[in-house]
Amino acid sequence: MSEKIYAWLLRLYPLHFREKYGDEALQLFRDRVRDETGFFRTVRLWLDLLADFAISVPREYRSTRHALIGAVAQQRLDGAPCFYVLEDGSPRPGALFFGGVLSLAILTAASGLILHAGSERTTNRTTLRNFGSPRFSPPGSVTTQPTAQNPAVAASQQENGSGKLDAAERQRVIDRALANLKRYYFDRDVAQKTVDALLAHEKNGDDDAATQGEEFAGLLTAQMRAASHDMHLSIDYSADPLPNEPPGETAESLERYRKAMLQRNCMFRKVEILPHNVGYLKLDFFPDTSVCESTAKTAMASLNDADAVIFDLRASTGGFESMVTLIGGYLFDHPEYMYSPRAAPTENSWTRSPVAGNRLADKPAFVLTSSTTWSGAEQFSYDLKMLKRATLVGETTRGGAHAGAFHRIDDHFGIGIPEEKAINPFGKADWEGVGVEPDVKVRAGDALEMAVKLAESRVRAK
Repeated sequence: MSEKIYAWLLRLYPLHFREKYGDEALQLFRDRVRDETGFFRTVRLWLDLLADFAISVPREYRSTRHALIGAVAQQRLDGAPCFYVLEDGSPRPGALFFGGVLSLAILTAASGLILHAGSERTTNRTTLRNFGSPRFSPPGSVTTQPTAQNPAVAASQQENGSGKLDAAERQRVIDRALANLKRYYFDRDVAQKTVDALLAHEKNGDDDAATQGEEFAGLLTAQMRAASHDMHLSIDYSADPLPNEPPGETAESLERYRKAMLQRNCMFRKVEILPHNVGYLKLDFFPDTSVCESTAKTAMASLNDADAVIFDLRASTGGFESMVTLIGGYLFDHPEYMYSPRAAPTENSWTRSPVAGNRLADKPAFVLTSSTTWSGAEQFSYDLKMLKRATLVGETTRGGAHAGAFHRIDDHFGIGIPEEKAINPFGKADWEGVGVEPDVKVRAGDALEMAVKLAESRVRAK
């Protein structure tokens, strides 16, 4: 019940924020609920969360500015193109009213319970302040689709800046989305299936109630993904006019990325040796090796004498293929091909194994997964499972494999389309839309405990 309430509260945030951080926020909430048991700790948890909502929700609406960045951008953050739509605007009155009333009710109830029950000494306090993903705009560029401009279209697009849509504008967006799908999507059969589904929804009047740009984009995205099972298909909306030629990489943007990664220790959250000499690495993102190679090598070196190693990717939001290959290289004594569904193989698709001085190549390896493990982290999990080099423990991953380019529809709408599918040498389908199945299925919260038991058993058996 508490998780449903928290998921409900997350709806107070802007749509782009929920799409980017919502799943990870829920996972962090589950972790806190699991760790902070007992009446008083539960009360403190909710007080912390409500205070955070009160501060961060208005800040998100004030601070976000439009940025829509495509193919090269995602290689900075997620190892695949990504399409960001950050809009100006104020929270909806209904959302503010609902949030205020609910927060007041919970705070009043919690205060009464605390006064009634007394006080408790607090230890080991943590606060959920950051939902985990790097909070900065990455460098990059997008593939643009030029659109004809005439007075009628220009007037319609200017109106769309307010988010309001009429039937003619919805029809125009759908028509151009269909044309782009047919032209660019890498699987012609799936493209036609998706086109047919969108046309059927339109004929049934399923789109008629969507009169706001953001709402309409989300609706079309859901319809495309339901038909294609491709989580990288998306319709994106921006309240601000989209640039015809977005800025590419600059020295300044690269420096911002470098600083952001270094401030977060390149997303290497924890590296330690657990009891019975089991190495543990918690990695929430596979960062660019051009910035974080030394951090990664230091982390792996600290695990070198472990008898087994556990990679915790339960909160990982993806990352760069170069880092996937770098870390994977420590688990082999010869070069091994790391399959990526995003491009044809290159020289960098093979690990640089053996790694000088490395002693992990023959040690038992385990990967922890959750339902929010995503993209590059799924590639790491999938490849090690297919190569029979690691045991996956936890939940089926989220299912984001493909990648593509962004095509501009008009001043306010665009479509992200996967355009390429590589050959899979393992002879089995990749994880797009279905996720990577673990070898040992347990709740994500129980995965570490299970992996430790398996590692200790495996070590004793050697």
